[in-house]
Amino acid sequence: MSDNLPVLEKLSYAVGHFLNDLCASMWFTYLLVFYHSVLGFKNTYAGLLLLVGQIADGVCTPLIGYESDQTPGCGNYGKRKTWHLVGTVSVVLSFAFIFSQCLGCNFITPQWVSLTYFIPFIVIFQFGWAATQISHLSLIPELVSCEHAKVELTAYRYAFTVAANITVYAVAYLLFHFQAGQDSDPLSNTLGPTDIPIFRNLALIVLGIGSLFSLLFHVGTKERRPGEEDEQSPLLHHAKPSSSAPPPPQFLLQWKCWLKQPAFYQVAFLYMCTRLIVNLSQTYISMYLINTLGLPKKFIATIPLVMYLSGFLSSFIMKPLSKLIGKCLTYFLGLLMMLAFSCWVLLDATMGQWVYGAAIMLGAGSATILVMSLSMTTDLIADQTHSGAFVYGAMSFTDKVANGAAVMIIQALNPCHATACCPACVWFYHYIIVIVTGGVAIAAAMALCSILIWPIKIRGRGFGGYQEDSEFSSDDASRVN
Repeated sequence: MSDNLPVLEKLSYAVGHFLNDLCASMWFTYLLVFYHSVLGFKNTYAGLLLLVGQIADGVCTPLIGYESDQTPGCGNYGKRKTWHLVGTVSVVLSFAFIFSQCLGCNFITPQWVSLTYFIPFIVIFQFGWAATQISHLSLIPELVSCEHAKVELTAYRYAFTVAANITVYAVAYLLFHFQAGQDSDPLSNTLGPTDIPIFRNLALIVLGIGSLFSLLFHVGTKERRPGEEDEQSPLLHHAKPSSSAPPPPQFLLQWKCWLKQPAFYQVAFLYMCTRLIVNLSQTYISMYLINTLGLPKKFIATIPLVMYLSGFLSSFIMKPLSKLIGKCLTYFLGLLMMLAFSCWVLLDATMGQWVYGAAIMLGAGSATILVMSLSMTTDLIADQTHSGAFVYGAMSFTDKVANGAAVMIIQALNPCHATACCPACVWFYHYIIVIVTGGVAIAAAMALCSILIWPIKIRGRGFGGYQEDSEFSSDDASRVN
């Protein structure tokens, strides 16, 4: 394990989640728009499809995390990269069907038939997405051990996440712009069945680009198998360890033991709130732009593009900022930006050209809290890399189920039951954006306060629950196991 990975290895690792990020961008930004405004599904049916996907992802994630920790991998291929490959293949084989019209269906086909058609593809896609995500995250504490190196690797990863979102929205903008140049219909600024080819082509382009980057990840990233570093480094056998080297773990936490750690629930709640803010704002920003602000459909590409450009730029200052003021304060600055955005939307009902300024604030705040929450998760895992995939899986489980339930509740509360937007949508999506950014940010601030009072660390049983790892005896270690 090294704290100074070569730049090429950092980049090859960072692009390993690019396909997932491309697909996630389409999933959260355009799924409801596609099924409700393009295919004409009811609000509840569109929400149900997203809920099924989130539940499938939430169930698969901890199971895959556990299996990823236990299985040795395929042959000489590392166990993390093996699961990554399985996930990538599953995503490639299923994603394009989600953003296409049901084969053999038309607009007089009962919607329950279309639901039955789409659900299997969504489940396969979410299984693949979960396998790729967990295996990729689990590599961070195995590649580097220093805290700031983990933040740097996470920032690299998020920089490509932002780049993936920028790619999706830039391609979507070009597809909409090209369509507008060919269409003289005055209603072309509204979404409808004529936009099915745009979303299908966007999905195919996403899969092509993402597959290329996944190949680069598998070629350029070397997963170190257990004991490999010990065998290759004679210094570990013939020299005393240096004072700067991280000490080996004095006990190993299995998955059941994680469930008894208070810090596990602190980080899980913070991560869940973070994902709720990021994902729900991404999901409903398109609805807000079209239905509340009444903007042309090309804005569902340009405004998210501005958001992620600002997030991309802010990702480069996170490492020095977190090193200067700490991760908790950096996360708090991100929350302040989210609260400022929420207040702006609440007080300014029309926005006008100021919508670009609000998008910059939302993008920077989202990037900051997401990177810091992932970094806090790596701090929780620390040297317990053998069960890191389970921890990441459990964190992801909370966010997937919470996001799916939140979307389903919002869709059920929508006062407009028609397939086309009605005047009630104007105020509904206005307040939804305020609540999912400002309201959830307050809950995240409460979780952050608990971490400031009780810092993230593994606590022992039998010593009042507050002992450091170094205070464990060998007997205590055996009891934990």
